[in-house]
Amino acid sequence: MPSRNWTVTTDNIDAIMIPLGTPVVIPKGAKIAITQQLGGSYTVEVGGNLARVDGKDAAALGVSDNTAEEPLTQPIDDTPGIIEEDRVREELKTCYDPEIPVNIVDLGLVYDIHIVDDDDGNSIVEIIMTLTAPGCGMGPFIIEDVRSKVLALRHVHDVHVELVFDPPWDRAMMSDTAKLQLGMF
Repeated sequence: MPSRNWTVTTDNIDAIMIPLGTPVVIPKGAKIAITQQLGGSYTVEVGGNLARVDGKDAAALGVSDNTAEEPLTQPIDDTPGIIEEDRVREELKTCYDPEIPVNIVDLGLVYDIHIVDDDDGNSIVEIIMTLTAPGCGMGPFIIEDVRSKVLALRHVHDVHVELVFDPPWDRAMMSDTAKLQLGMF
């Protein structure tokens, strides 16, 4: 079992318990270990449980600078009003299931992306995706992460995320990169 670097929180921190999705407050002075820092958020171990913490609370976790991966949010193509599916897909690669250190695209959770131009010359992005398990309590937080990161892209006016469970997700949907990253090859 890998050793953890333990630290103590310097302030109260709003967090979400994993996998239930229950909001909690990690109190000032709590002993925590950061287990994952991806996509602009942290997964921490506290009291034998895992919790998701927003990157804005990095200082209270004892992290001197926010080293969590930041969302891309800068457009690759500056053509007015145009957003490409590849750009949306790249932004979705900054979204993670807080229990698995692989982005949702490589996990195979994103089934389809539709981009529709609106009357103002911008785009509405429709994303069809799933979760690794239908009862995942983190589902609403993953969906909100997807929605907010894609909405932050230039020329995106609105984002609709549809959660489906048919076909059900299985490990065969993961990319080779994800399988290699998780030691499944």
